[in-house]
Order: sequence, then C-alpha cells, then structure tokens
Amino acid sequence: MRRALELGAHQSGRTAENPAVGCVIVKDDEIVGEGATQDGGRPHAETVALQVAGRQACGADAYVTLEPCSHYGQTAPCANALIDAGITRCFIAVVDPDPRVNWRGAALLQEAGIDVRVGLYGAEAEDAHAAFFARVQG
Repeated sequence: MRRALELGAHQSGRTAENPAVGCVIVKDDEIVGEGATQDGGRPHAETVALQVAGRQACGADAYVTLEPCSHYGQTAPCANALIDAGITRCFIAVVDPDPRVNWRGAALLQEAGIDVRVGLYGAEAEDAHAAFFARVQG
C-alpha cells in the first residue's frame, strides 16, 4: 500500500476533480502492475495497473488507496474492472465518501467473491485524499 500511496502522490494536483489514487497489483509477492490516476482524472489508477498487469492480474491482490468506483460516469466502474480481471483480494486504504460510491465498490467486489479488506494505511490515505474528501463532503 505504501507504493500505491507513492504513485498517487506523484499525481497530486494533476487529476482535475478526481482524487489522485494509486493502485498496485501483486501476484506471488511480486508487483505485476501499478498505476495512478492520470492527468485530467482519466484513466483511473485501477485501469492503468490492470493494463500493465494484463493476464497476471488473474488470481492477484490489488492494493488501492481509495475504494474503487462503482458507478458509470466518463469511465466504467473500476470495481467491475477488478472483478473482470480476476482479482482475488482487494486491500482498500480508505472508503470513498462520494455518495455514488461509499461502500458500493467494496460491496460489488465482495458480492463477486473477492476478499475485501479496508483500512490498510487508512490514516495516510485520508491525508493523501484530504482535498478530495473536503470537496465531496462539502
């Protein structure tokens, strides 16, 4: 998760209204994919990391600094992308307070049989996403 936080930090201030999320895909104790939300907010971190990982994502763990999105906007939901890739465990640092997501991404993953764990490096992720949280929570 530390690496995911580093990746997101590199994009801080460059992702428009979207949070600067980091995602790392790990299989057999090796990083097989990593990414961050790109300039302007798209593609999202999970999409980038899954593209890098390719087929190696199947059976892997995902470490994400913010709960994967679960709604359709300008992109498809990242929760669905993780499910489709065959991720078996997803470590989420902090839940997304956006009412379109808030526990829905985690629930989608769990319903698909993915082991979801929330809170790893949670305080650090809250700090990293503080500006986004302030905007979303008003």
